[in-house]
Amino acid sequence: MPGWFKQAWYGLASFLSFSSSVLLVAALAAPRWLSGKILCQTGVDLVNATDPELVKFLGDIYYGLFRGCKVRQCGLGGRQSQFSVFPQLVKELNTGLHMTILLLLLVALALSLVSMGFAILNMIQVPYRAVNGPGGICLWNVLSGGAVTLAIASFMAEVKFYDLTERIANFQEKLFQFVMVEEHFEESFWICVASASAHAANLVAVAISQIPLPEIKTKMEEATVTAEDILY
Repeated sequence: MPGWFKQAWYGLASFLSFSSSVLLVAALAAPRWLSGKILCQTGVDLVNATDPELVKFLGDIYYGLFRGCKVRQCGLGGRQSQFSVFPQLVKELNTGLHMTILLLLLVALALSLVSMGFAILNMIQVPYRAVNGPGGICLWNVLSGGAVTLAIASFMAEVKFYDLTERIANFQEKLFQFVMVEEHFEESFWICVASASAHAANLVAVAISQIPLPEIKTKMEEATVTAEDILY
């Protein structure tokens, strides 16, 4: 059984892995990965709106991996509409890239749980195989953190290179044309960043657990007297 020092750091590693899996579930479930402002360009052109009047044509939009919401502002008050990615927006998205993001997050979730199991195993016993030891914990954390990082990068690419926000804003719009004014990442995106950071912290925890502690002698060696010593 490992010493208390290693047990403490392996316990921390298992907690970080579990926290990462919880964060990934929250990120998948939450509807806010990105939010932004959209301008009703058709309305602006119709009334030849000036800068002070543009506020009347600014709407809001937010969305996640599965659903979102849009508030249209075309000069006659806001109109809110809900939408779902599957099956409504499949044609508007880069389906392959979007499915890759979902797959990477699910793989990362599974690997986080595997990493937690390996950390608990090392906390209660000393594995006889190297792959089950600290090296195994590091391997699963690198794979899980890498999957989350790739999912984050893929989502950023989908937003920036495929004009995702503007595509969603103009979904099923026949009379009005919307343009994206500003956008910023929301809590679900940053939750994924926190999940990847937890795996990086896990690697540090495992590395610290391998630091050898100095041996502290608690008992003084007692002198032994033998028969030969008495003769002298």
